[in-house]
Amino acid sequence: MSPSGNAGRRAAGALMARLARLVRIAPEGAAISFAIAAAGILCLLLGLRPLGGAILIAALAITAFFRDPDRFPERSDGVVLSGADGKVSDIADAALPGAPGVKYQRVSVFMSPLNVHVNRAPVGGAVESIEYTPGKFRAAFRDQASEHNERTLIVFTGADGRRYGMAQVAGYIARRIVCRVRANDRIQPAQRIGLIMFGSRVDHFIPPDYRVTVSIGSRVRGGLSIIGERIE
Repeated sequence: MSPSGNAGRRAAGALMARLARLVRIAPEGAAISFAIAAAGILCLLLGLRPLGGAILIAALAITAFFRDPDRFPERSDGVVLSGADGKVSDIADAALPGAPGVKYQRVSVFMSPLNVHVNRAPVGGAVESIEYTPGKFRAAFRDQASEHNERTLIVFTGADGRRYGMAQVAGYIARRIVCRVRANDRIQPAQRIGLIMFGSRVDHFIPPDYRVTVSIGSRVRGGLSIIGERIE
């Protein structure tokens, strides 16, 4: 592509990002929402009111799915924050992938299509590594999803020197995982780090010297709810 074409794409991307911030939705969903809304308005202008109304309702539903509220945790030292909105579907001992021999506590949060799907950093520190694993698209609430589904594992080195993990796991409907961070990036607690589209799951790997503060069935909010607390 020519330099002028690249410049045009960058400008369009910057404009879309500004519009997304204005309506508080994730940038990945802005183009989809605005395109559907434009189609609905066009149908209304052409006199196709029932069709235009249905398309605008669909645009509102897509916009609601991609909503991206600001989140500011009240506490971040000595705790692990939930990286996702949803319901705790599983708690189990598990090894952090790539670090055999050390048993972590895996807390899985299932996100329904009605939940906020922007993912947030569970701790502050640095991104140690990112590993993408292709796989299947089974129901995300099943235990086997952690091992068989398409997923992206993010390993963090916390400010305290401990290692933490968070896996974005695709579900039956979810077909796209967005990871916005790269290895060696510095991160803040509750920072936006990615997105999974349309129903999915996030696995948190909590070090053994932490106690889990939630139970199966607990409702959590990404960047706000504490799911692990360091044992003093």
